[in-house]
Amino acid sequence: MGKLRVLSGTEACKILEGHGFVTVRQRGSHRIMQLQMQGTTVTVPVPLHDSLRRGTLQSIIRQSGLEKSLFECE
Repeated sequence: MGKLRVLSGTEACKILEGHGFVTVRQRGSHRIMQLQMQGTTVTVPVPLHDSLRRGTLQSIIRQSGLEKSLFECE
């Protein structure tokens, strides 16, 4: 298990977009990303800060359902 990278909100959005999430709206510094799945929709708010705090990034990972390894150092 690796260590989480320091990512900006924009970089986190690019990772989400690479796995099927799309931007549905933005208000201020928060972008709302969604993934349409059969029978359900996964919604993840991403703050567009220069660097996301570790807990915020962990929350994005948990809500998105993506693997933590996508956000870890190589």
